[in-house]
Amino acid sequence: MDTFDGIFAGKKKRLKAMKDSKVGSFGVQALVFITLIQIACVLTIQNLIIFVLPICLFWGRFSNLFFIEKFKYISYKKKSISHKKFWNGFKKESLISIIFLLIFIAYQFVSITSQAILIKFLILILIGIFLSYSIPNILGNKIGGFNGDACGASIVLVETAMLFMHAILL
Repeated sequence: MDTFDGIFAGKKKRLKAMKDSKVGSFGVQALVFITLIQIACVLTIQNLIIFVLPICLFWGRFSNLFFIEKFKYISYKKKSISHKKFWNGFKKESLISIIFLLIFIAYQFVSITSQAILIKFLILILIGIFLSYSIPNILGNKIGGFNGDACGASIVLVETAMLFMHAILL
């Protein structure tokens, strides 16, 4: 919510709005809108949620690897610890995730019997890559870097977008 308050506060007031402990109107609107989208998607997906949810959660968390790699850490605190202090680079940080993704894709190729379902699966993989890169990129450019609030917003937005795409394609 803080990220949306900051985005709509304007460039000069952005960090101040994100730091403020009070929730602004844009934060509340974002919360309500995202929650309604998620509920609608879960109701649409229903029984497939056990398969869809882990995929959406994966892409949401994976998006932060792009975020941290591309942008500098911003903070409204003078002496905050940078996330990049312990950052080993995108290749090392994402290696386990990429191995997991490749195993998952290989399993799907072996287990999916319908060509139409396989095409939908491949489209969803490509959408996941696109969203997990583009959403943090948009947020990072908008706020001028990343912080904990923006990383959380990126996770929620990517997960919600992936839920929405699954609800449409399945």
